[in-house]
Amino acid sequence: MGYSGTVPSEHSSGASVQRVAITKTGNAHVRRILIEAAWAYRFPPKCTGALRTRQRGQPEPVIEIAWKAQQRLSSRYRRLLARGKPTPHVITAVGRELAGFIWAIGVAAERTSTAVAAA
Repeated sequence: MGYSGTVPSEHSSGASVQRVAITKTGNAHVRRILIEAAWAYRFPPKCTGALRTRQRGQPEPVIEIAWKAQQRLSSRYRRLLARGKPTPHVITAVGRELAGFIWAIGVAAERTSTAVAAA
């Protein structure tokens, strides 16, 4: 998340902590892609035929993480909007969390490929 620059900036002094906009110190291209992808979570999660076709041949842990991401990020989008947050802030928060899921999928895929290579 720090690599993409989607972490909040902070101004702290003593007991006061003030979090402001995202840092934007990371990779701008990655940040833009995450934000663009986050817009897809406006819609309810579903597994269409096209998605099932793309998932064919993928390890089961990766598919489980992807489904968990769909459910969690879609509900997070709706929950933050219901709290009255501005849409750009909601999308940025969802994009930041999406980065965490992408990292988890990378770790799971690496474990799977390491296990296959060892066998």
